[in-house]
Amino acid sequence: MKQNNKNPFKGRQFTAEIILWALRWYLQFPISYRDLERMFADRGVQVDHTTLFRWIQAYAPELEKRIRPHLRMTNGSWRVDETYIRVKGKWVYLYRAVDARGQTIDFLLSPKRDAAAARRFFRKALKQPHTVNPRTITVDKNAAYPIATRAMKQERTLWRFAKLRQVKFLNNIVEQDHRRIKRLVRPGLGFKSFTSASRTIAGYEAMAMIRKGQVVSAPANDMGAQHDFIAALFSAAA
Repeated sequence: MKQNNKNPFKGRQFTAEIILWALRWYLQFPISYRDLERMFADRGVQVDHTTLFRWIQAYAPELEKRIRPHLRMTNGSWRVDETYIRVKGKWVYLYRAVDARGQTIDFLLSPKRDAAAARRFFRKALKQPHTVNPRTITVDKNAAYPIATRAMKQERTLWRFAKLRQVKFLNNIVEQDHRRIKRLVRPGLGFKSFTSASRTIAGYEAMAMIRKGQVVSAPANDMGAQHDFIAALFSAAA
């Protein structure tokens, strides 16, 4: 859905405040759309779970897009790994990277787990305004990573002195970080399409970055500041 930059909520039946409640709650807590429907009913707001799904599909990727310029710079020690997400009864692969401090670098949902997917992920990560060309890239024993990094060094999109380390125990930090996403995905019992999975996960990752304190004006433990930051992103009083 194409958003109106001046008023992304134009034409909606509900106010921006209510929509952003849904966005923040669903993307940071392990709840289903029906759970969220009941939560709104408890506040006297009657909104169907299918409407809530449409809001997340529309605004979760928009949130991820809008926070990018506000993120703190990550460092050059990349920890990269993939985890599994169920889509239409089949497993797909979520590539994720954090830096040595656990700050999110980037993510990519892919139907395949191969060298081409790894290259797409690295290229996407390197284009972000809050990332730097890595000094080290720590990965597991997946043979696709050496192939991908060699090719990127040859094409000069990856620093030629970047060191690839295939040391599993050094990647505990990103493996632990996967749990946050897994916990959020679980109540939905899997996604019905690759597109809906990609859009929702973009929102999960965006909210995770905010909650980690990767936004300068929204400290990790300051829920009020995070609330105000998201409202300002959408030019709404949430």
